[in-house]
Formats: sequence, C-alpha cells, structure tokens
Amino acid sequence: MNVFNKLNTLLFLLCITFGFSQQTPAPKQSKAIAIMGATAHIGNGEVIENSLITFSDGKITNIGDATRMKISTSDMDVIDATGKHVYPGFIVSNGTLGLVEVDAVKASNDLAELGTFNPHIRSLIAYNTESKVVESMRPNGVLLGQVVPRGGRITGTSSIVHYDAWNWEDAAIKTDDGIHVNWPNSFSRGRWWLGEDPALKPNKNYDKQVKELETYFNEAKTYNAGPKTERHLPFEAMSGLFSGSKHLYINANDQKSITDAVNFAKSQGVSKITIVGGYEAGEITNFLKQNNVSVFLRRTHSRPNNEDDDYDLPYKLAKKLVDDGILVSLEHSGQMERMNSRNLPFYAGTTVAHGLTKEQALQLITQNPAKIMGIDNMYGTLEVGKSATLFISEGDALDMRTNIVSHAFIDGRKLSLESHQTKLWKRYSEKYKNQD
Repeated sequence: MNVFNKLNTLLFLLCITFGFSQQTPAPKQSKAIAIMGATAHIGNGEVIENSLITFSDGKITNIGDATRMKISTSDMDVIDATGKHVYPGFIVSNGTLGLVEVDAVKASNDLAELGTFNPHIRSLIAYNTESKVVESMRPNGVLLGQVVPRGGRITGTSSIVHYDAWNWEDAAIKTDDGIHVNWPNSFSRGRWWLGEDPALKPNKNYDKQVKELETYFNEAKTYNAGPKTERHLPFEAMSGLFSGSKHLYINANDQKSITDAVNFAKSQGVSKITIVGGYEAGEITNFLKQNNVSVFLRRTHSRPNNEDDDYDLPYKLAKKLVDDGILVSLEHSGQMERMNSRNLPFYAGTTVAHGLTKEQALQLITQNPAKIMGIDNMYGTLEVGKSATLFISEGDALDMRTNIVSHAFIDGRKLSLESHQTKLWKRYSEKYKNQD
C-alpha cells in the first residue's frame, strides 16, 4: 500500500472515529459471575484478603473469605483475581459530567440556565449519555456520579446516574435528589481591572442577597402549603426541601457563610443539608455535628485561600473533618472539572499522604457520598443484596501508578473499557503494521 492510500485510509478511519461517540452499553447480566482471590475493599473500612465475590442478576449474592466459604462456582463465569484488588464503583459528588462536551462549542454546553432562581431546572434531562468525557471515567473505576446544574443563586435540581446507558432514563439511579444553592459571599474582592483595591473586604450587598433568598424560600413554602389556583413550577420544585424528600446542597466556604447558610436552612425547616466546598468547615466542626451537616469537600489538589493558611491545608482538611466526626465526600468543581473527574481516586489518595488510612480515603468516594445522596441502600459498598457495581484493579486504585482497571461492572453488566477510537486504531494498526 502506497503512502497516499495509507493517508486516505487513516483519514477515513478518523472520520468514522469522530462519528462514534458512545460505547454500546453493556447487556444485562445473563450468567452468575465469581471473582476469586482478590483483596476486597468493602468501602466501609473493612478489607477481606483472598476474597470470593459472586453476583447474579446485577446484585451481590455472596462475599467473604474464599477459604471459609463453601460455594460451588461450576455454573458461573469465574474471574481469577489473585493478587488484584476489588473496589465499589467510585462516585462523583457535585459533578457536571454529561452536561458539557466541548467548552468552546456552545451547542454542546447545557451547564446552566439564565436567571437567578432556577430550582425547577433538572440536570438529568440534559445529561448526555453519549459523552466521550463520561466514557473516559470507567477505566479509572469512576462509575457513578451526581449531575449538577450551575449558575444563578438557586442553580437547579441534581440527579444521580451511572456511566453506561443508552439515554438519561436508563442512566438514572435517583432522580431529583436535591436542590443546589450558591450562598452569597460574605467577603468579596475589589475589581482590580477597574482600579479597585483587590483585597478582601466585607460584601456590602450580603444582607440584601440573603434576604432575597429568604423571601424566595418563604414564598415557595407558602405556595406549597396552601391551595393552588395556578401552577408555579419553580415553587413546586422546592416542595421536597420542606417535606424532607430532597436534599439541600449549599455552596459556601468561609465560617460566616457556612454558619449563616446552615442556620438559614434550619429556620426554613430543611432537614437534609450538605455544605459544598467547605474550605473553613474545619473551624466549626462542632457546629456542623450539632446540626447533622455533611460536607462535599473542595478538591484536595488546590492552593490555600488565605495568605496565613498552612500551605498544605487543602490536603489535610479531609482528615480534620473525618477525625471530628463529619460525614465527608470529595468534590472537584472548578477548572477543568469534567476532565478531572477521572482523577477522583487520586485526589482521595492524596488524603492518605496527609493522615487518613487508605480505607478512610476510599470511603470519601464510595460509602460517604452514597450515604449523603441517599443511594447507600444499593451502592457505595460491597455487600450482599447491593448492586454489583464494582471493578477489579491490578493494584492500589488510589495510586495513579498502580490503578489499572481490568474489569468493571455496573449492576452486574460487564463494561467495555476501550473506546471506539481505541478499537478502530488497533484494527488499523494490526492490519497495516507489516506493510510498507
């Protein structure tokens, strides 16, 4: 084959590659599967060496020490995982996967809506199951996530999905789990580009912004408590906060904002509260415990906010909160957050270098987010009766040098870990590797 024909073939394959955006979702589990010999990390702090895990019809049927279990695996597909490790599928908290494909392409961006108060905006219906970014999560064991809209004071309603589906209906694990609020900043920086002092100073509009939020909540509560002459979709979306069926996630970082936000939510009768970000949450852990408030902690790989903070505060904050009895999950919103979602296990691994045990760090991205989001009855840990959403790694899944995923399952369905692009490139390479 001459060079010209090779180039044409390569161009054709590339065109086909970009035409494919979705791996075919895995079929329903048809035969029982047994994983033998692996070190099983349950997700609740427990570890089983030389484990035996079996699952059928998408659910775990047995798990324990292989030397003590008398179970016939003759009618099962057996995976020899000796020397390897099994983990529950990792869970992304406060993520935007599937809402944006290419930041620079406006048509692929469903991240936010116009307006200040948007509780009725449902991220789930904008979730793109064909996203190539979502597809890239699975080779690192990231299999589930919360899809959260951004923008405005009340950004909208999130849902929890798994990362292998035909459409958003198939992907949904829990629909409309909670409403997200951007709490007003109690401090602000001057606009240096307009010649203002860039130093931090009290936000002069803080009280006004909080009052606007309070008014909106009060109006929503009144609407949902009384007879309705006409529908008001935003207020209807708020009803779950007052009945206890929905979670309230509040983005706040400094002590005053966190304290004010929690007191506000309690005064409104909201019972399920999670602080998102929580940079100064470590200073008020007693207050958070007293009010049963959990934290989606900002990404560990970041710099301190204040000049007099410890240089490694973002790295060791998770340990401080865990030691003080706060239910903590890691979140990673910010720059390049969708791409960085695949690094979730390595963010958790960083907390090990700063004081947490590996099993405590694992809980930050498995059991803890499942508890906070209310899906722990089926996900987050490896237990009999729960979903067989798990993966096998060649080594420590929290270490980027050793996390090599060889098998992954969602609800017992065996996932493909290769993209269409990889498969096509392999076929091309194999066909022409021995030709000039």
